[in-house]
Amino acid sequence: MRIHRCGADDLDDLAALRAQLWPESSAEEHRADLGDLTDRSHAVAFLARNSQGAAIGFAEATLRSDYVNGCDTSPVAFLEGMYVDPAYRRSGIARTLCDAVEAWGRTMGCTELGSDALLDNAEGQTMHAALGFDERERVVYYRKML
Repeated sequence: MRIHRCGADDLDDLAALRAQLWPESSAEEHRADLGDLTDRSHAVAFLARNSQGAAIGFAEATLRSDYVNGCDTSPVAFLEGMYVDPAYRRSGIARTLCDAVEAWGRTMGCTELGSDALLDNAEGQTMHAALGFDERERVVYYRKML
């Protein structure tokens, strides 16, 4: 297994993996949303590839300067999404991807890594705990149309 920062040649693979994590959009829509991630100084993506070179996981992070729930500093490196193909889970890939995001966050001057998971996403919450994240708060957002 190899972890590397996404370059322009990796964006199609990243989009396909994003569609697995966020299936409400197609890989083509994710690809369009990515633009050229390699030109963004405030965002990063890392890919995990197996020994045959197939993309099997990713982690994306951004640099957030606005308030980040549960964090005390600014800017904060924020783990926007992480996915590992089910056949490769529980083998340390998520931890290695998270380590890469943490290293990037430190180079960006951050002292905290934030993230979130939906209240009904027990698997995501378990992953965060296994990676050393501390749960800071639970929130339900409301809206009233005017």
